[in-house]
Amino acid sequence: MKPQLLKVSNHPVNSFNARRDNVPYINNRWHYHSEVELIYFKKGNGTQFIGDSIKRFRSGDVILVGAHLPHYWKFDETYFSEDQKNNADVIVVHFNESFWGSTFLNLPENKPLKTILEKAQRGVVVQEKSKKPIGEMIESILFSEGPRRLLLLIESLLAIEANANPNLLSSIGFRHNFEETEKDRINAIYNYSLTNFKRKIPMEEMAAVANISPNSFCRYFKSRTRKTYTQFISEIRVGHACKLLIEDNMNVKQICYESGFQNFASFHKHFKMITGKSPLSYQKSFLQKG
Repeated sequence: MKPQLLKVSNHPVNSFNARRDNVPYINNRWHYHSEVELIYFKKGNGTQFIGDSIKRFRSGDVILVGAHLPHYWKFDETYFSEDQKNNADVIVVHFNESFWGSTFLNLPENKPLKTILEKAQRGVVVQEKSKKPIGEMIESILFSEGPRRLLLLIESLLAIEANANPNLLSSIGFRHNFEETEKDRINAIYNYSLTNFKRKIPMEEMAAVANISPNSFCRYFKSRTRKTYTQFISEIRVGHACKLLIEDNMNVKQICYESGFQNFASFHKHFKMITGKSPLSYQKSFLQKG
C-alpha cells in the first residue's frame, strides 16, 4: 500500500513552514514528506495512523512525526457536519532536518535535538501533563519572526525530548512500500474500514475495495502493514470505544456493540490486549483526570 508523497510549500521569507488549519480535511489522506512534522491539535478529535500505529488523537495532543514516516489524521464525522458544531484548530510546523545546516545537529550541545529527531522516525507523543505548555509554545511560532522563531522551534523540540512518552508510536520494524501502482490503495482501505467498522466486513468485500483477489488480500495486507486485517479493524474498533468511554454517554455494554464488536467477551479481550486496561479501568483513568 502506497502513501502519497506530499510536497510541503515553504514561504521564501522563512526557513521552515508553520500554519494554522481550521478545516478537518487538510491532507486528509495517507501521506509522507521529506520534512519533519510537529503538530498541535488545539481543537480536534479523531483517529491517527502513524506508520503501523492506530490510536485516537484528541484536543491538546502534541505529536512529532519524522521525515518520510507515513501518517494520516482522520477527524471524527462530527467535524464534517453542515452545522459545524465542532471546529478544528490545528497548528502544523514542517521543517527539514538539515535546514539549520549540515553540521548543526552534530554539535555536542545539540545532542538532545538529534535524539528527539531520531525518536521522531517512529512518531513521538507528548505526555499528558506537558501538552498544554508545549502546545502554547508551538502556537507562538505562528506570531514570531526572525531569530525568535527559530528559538521557539528549538525550545519546543527540547521540551518534547524532556517530556515525550517513552512508548514510541510506530514499531521499530515498520517499513513502507513506495511502488507507484499502489499509491491509492491505503486510502481506499482506511476510508472504507473507518466508514464500515461497526459491522462485520467480509474479506471479499475488502478485496474488492483494494482491487485484488480475495485469496491475496490477507497476505497482501499483512506484508505491507505487519499486522492482519483482523488486528487492524480491532484497533479501529477499540479506538472508537475509547472515544465513547471518555465521552461517558453510554454504558460499557452499549459501547461494545456501538464499536462493532459482536459480543462482550470479545470486546473485553481485544480492548485489554490493545490498551493494557479493561474498558472500565480505561474510562476511570480519564474521568479522574477531569
